[in-house]
Amino acid sequence: MNLNIIGYFIYLIITAFIILIVGKICYKNGNIYVAELLPNHTTLCQKINQILLLAYSLLNIGYCAMTLISWEKIFSTNQLIEVIAIKTAAIAFILSALHYINIIAITRYIKN
Repeated sequence: MNLNIIGYFIYLIITAFIILIVGKICYKNGNIYVAELLPNHTTLCQKINQILLLAYSLLNIGYCAMTLISWEKIFSTNQLIEVIAIKTAAIAFILSALHYINIIAITRYIKN
């Protein structure tokens, strides 16, 4: 029996949850960095942060959906768990790398 469809749903639910939670945390804490870039413009900073959150969510959820193309056929529950774990770990790694790259870029820009 092919378990790909079940795997797709589980994977998309897990990764969407992770992406939305991380996005919410970055949105709350990101206002400080954006406010340093544009002092005395609080409403503009909030709008920029909202756009960044939307772009972040769409980019990552779209990437997760696109990775479904590369899945091999899944025939056992052990293989299902393994594939979901590997794919979810890859998304978590990509999210953390993008987050740190953004922090480094913003802090370098603020220093200049």
